Amino acid sequence: MRIRATTRLLAVIGDPVGHSLSPAMHNAAISALGLDAVFLALRATRDTFPAVARALVSAGGALNVTVPHKRAAAELLDHPTALVRRTGACNTIWPEGGRIAGDTTDVLAIAREAAALLNGRPVRRAIVLGTGGSARAAAAAIGDGWTGAEIAVVSRDAGRAAEFVRWGKEAGIRVSGFGVGDVGPADLVVNATPLGLAANDAPPLDADQLKGVEPAALLDLVYAAGETALVRMARAAGARAADGRGVLVAQGAASFQLFFGVPAPEEIMRATVEDALRA
Repeated sequence: MRIRATTRLLAVIGDPVGHSLSPAMHNAAISALGLDAVFLALRATRDTFPAVARALVSAGGALNVTVPHKRAAAELLDHPTALVRRTGACNTIWPEGGRIAGDTTDVLAIAREAAALLNGRPVRRAIVLGTGGSARAAAAAIGDGWTGAEIAVVSRDAGRAAEFVRWGKEAGIRVSGFGVGDVGPADLVVNATPLGLAANDAPPLDADQLKGVEPAALLDLVYAAGETALVRMARAAGARAADGRGVLVAQGAASFQLFFGVPAPEEIMRATVEDALRA
């Protein structure tokens, strides 16, 4: 890949961000289409994120946003979509008419991957682990995709769980808050915490808790070579399970079209991710 003075700079911004496969995935797509652009990973703290994001967009670039900045990203936008306004979270930012535009492609991606796992099975009750921007996207995907579904948000922080429940009410989503030990049975579990990014992370649910939940499907938004421990435990408990690689590709392909105005070569992006995660 040749980088010139004209090369457009795009990035994924997060903390941590070294694990992200977005650069490899997007650069493969950029190369396949012969675009004059490059996609990098940039680490930014909560304090430096706004300045880094604004600088990149003001230079004509664009960005994906990952943990823990998705809610902060929504506050930067001059032109948020209705979905960003509803969820209060944003994972895709680009310049538009001299101002900052943004959307969340996570909702569509999570809905697609969850539906594939469920294979036509209805969702009466779902569990979302976490309370950040990805958790809000997961709740919106479930609430919109399975009308009437009850969503139990699970957090170790009672204050954050209560805030999430208030947000759900405002967004028209049936959300109740629970502690980790009180989850109960569900049709679908979505892990929207970063637990699993580090090799020594304990899974957000242990084997006994998963048996108590008895989910038909589990979607872990974290991805890893050989899949995550949570995915392996869910399969052992009899659930259909997948890590976040499918969500990564789906949200990335949707973001790519927003960045460049052309359809993404999704199969090339998928092959790149699968190759990187091959155990």
